[in-house]
Amino acid sequence: MDNGTIYVRERGNLRRVGDIILAQPKPPPSSSSSCRRTNPFVLRKEHFIFTYNEEGSLRYTTKTLFDLTLLFVADNIHHVDSLVGFPDQIGDRLFVAAEENRVFLNPDISQKALKLFSDAYGDLLLSSLCLRNRFPLLHERITEIKTFHSLKSLDLFGCRLGDDHDLFRHLTSTSLASSLTQLFIGGNHLSDVGLQRLTAPIRMMRKGLDSLELLDVSYNPISEMGLRYLKCLPKLAKLDASGTNMKLGTGLKTTLWDILGLIHSEKPLSPFDHSGCKTEGWAEQVVNQWETNGCQIPKQKKMEESRASALRFFGRQKFVRELLNAGPLIGENGKETNMEKLHFYKPTANSHLKGKMDASTTCLQVRNPTCYSRKRKQESRKSDASHQSPPNKAKSSSSLVLTAEDTDLLNSY
Repeated sequence: MDNGTIYVRERGNLRRVGDIILAQPKPPPSSSSSCRRTNPFVLRKEHFIFTYNEEGSLRYTTKTLFDLTLLFVADNIHHVDSLVGFPDQIGDRLFVAAEENRVFLNPDISQKALKLFSDAYGDLLLSSLCLRNRFPLLHERITEIKTFHSLKSLDLFGCRLGDDHDLFRHLTSTSLASSLTQLFIGGNHLSDVGLQRLTAPIRMMRKGLDSLELLDVSYNPISEMGLRYLKCLPKLAKLDASGTNMKLGTGLKTTLWDILGLIHSEKPLSPFDHSGCKTEGWAEQVVNQWETNGCQIPKQKKMEESRASALRFFGRQKFVRELLNAGPLIGENGKETNMEKLHFYKPTANSHLKGKMDASTTCLQVRNPTCYSRKRKQESRKSDASHQSPPNKAKSSSSLVLTAEDTDLLNSY
């Protein structure tokens, strides 16, 4: 039956159908396989679909012209110029056909194929990407990941990027900068210099991350001085600074309020517990396949890639070693549960916050009335001096002064 000759009757005539071989059943799908897979007995390059009836007899049906066209386009997706204008339903089925054809596992055509779908369907392809503590996957598929330019949430926690990774420039110089609303970059050995590079485009060119509402910079060696680089984010409403070089106190609360307009949350904020962050979109199973197939790369290829990486980073072994040893993968073993949470948010009602601030100031005034009188005298002196030189102009002029490092960053974009 498997390799025998098959005869079909059409219009009363019996003829032999040559070169039709019953497809072998595919191996059982893994836990990460998509539920949208088709019948494993479907012949991919023939015009017939073989099934069995209840009695166990073999039956066949012909594929529709639409299915044949869909398979042809999926097999030759690397020759397609654009998918813009095609309905979402057709794009979804075409993506499934290309995924079943293992197009996105082929490094030669996967980048172009993903760019076709990303340009045409945007966040339908992928709206949220979670790479939490999956730094091998990020570095192996960095070119394909850069094609997802319509992400709204990106989790790069524990990916050990450092301050000079090229991905930061991609986040701020492409259309992804205007669509991204949530960014998790904790546990990446990111310092104040990294925040300076990340916010350089929006500080100097008024573009990049202008829609960012939630930012996670936890478990990075960031100080209070680095917070001034976040002042340029106009919609920033939630910030996680746990595990940094900052300590919770009156000074930190005042700094966050004066610079970013954020107040400390007594309870941990739910967006930072990683319960709602996941990969969502058509390419969800593609990302999972990348990770599962990464362990199946031939040893020879891995050795060649290791040698190429060694040559590329020659002379920077110390930097790479420090980068890999620093920034531990926090979040999987639950160690941070005992650490102090530094979650800040922007209050919805300023009056409620103003009441809190007034209550705290009056309490201080009652405790130390002499300091309060001195403060009033200083304020009166400042008000007199304000008639001579307006402070807003001085502040605006000082904020526009660019350092040498900012100029170098501006030239690099």
